[in-house]
Amino acid sequence: MSNSVKVALVIGAGVATGGSVAKRFASEGFIACMARRKGDRLEDLVSQIEAEGGKAFGYSCDATQEDQVVGLIEKIESEVGPIEVACYNAAIGAAHSIMDFPAEDYERVWRVNTFGAFLMGREVSKRMNERGRGTILFTGATSALRGKSHLAAFAGSKHALRALTESMARELFPKNIHVAHIIIDGPIDTPLIRRMSPKIFEDRPADGVLNPDDIAETYWTIHCQPRSAWLSETTLRPWLEPW
Repeated sequence: MSNSVKVALVIGAGVATGGSVAKRFASEGFIACMARRKGDRLEDLVSQIEAEGGKAFGYSCDATQEDQVVGLIEKIESEVGPIEVACYNAAIGAAHSIMDFPAEDYERVWRVNTFGAFLMGREVSKRMNERGRGTILFTGATSALRGKSHLAAFAGSKHALRALTESMARELFPKNIHVAHIIIDGPIDTPLIRRMSPKIFEDRPADGVLNPDDIAETYWTIHCQPRSAWLSETTLRPWLEPW
């Protein structure tokens, strides 16, 4: 294994933010290691990165299962290379009145949005601490800052993710490990959002919706920051987004 090999791990890679983050780091010479629950859905993304001259691998991993996350990171570290950058982008939501919110839905949202992030953060920070360097990035949301009716699970999990990130940053900054929380405040241009909310794209100009590639540029910039001026949190929103 070459000492020059650098790996960027993205858990929760797909057609939007996670995939764009993987592509951005791959364009800078990182090996993009991408994971999602159904890894076969990463085949197109792997092919796209390789067609553009990069190197990538796709993995199946349920981020809510400790043994799978531990195994994934061990496999990458032993077979591909050192994880220099780790990004947790997995997230789900559920909308119910608090009066009849199914417990299993609440727990599932927390497990994907927060517990999986904890597992990844714990495992990669061990390796980064041994090497004395690293970057850990977590994708947040508006719900990290305020709750909303019917979104108790999503808001609670995203609040918890923000607290996890801040706690990690306070511990790991002095160990030369950069930890940052990126709050995404606004609609992202994805196939799902286009199907669910087509009016957004009818009413706004093209740059009135968050572009996944532009989001990824911020992730890259955070990784490149000099440690005399590291940020621990930032918020991204379209120029016309109300807030």
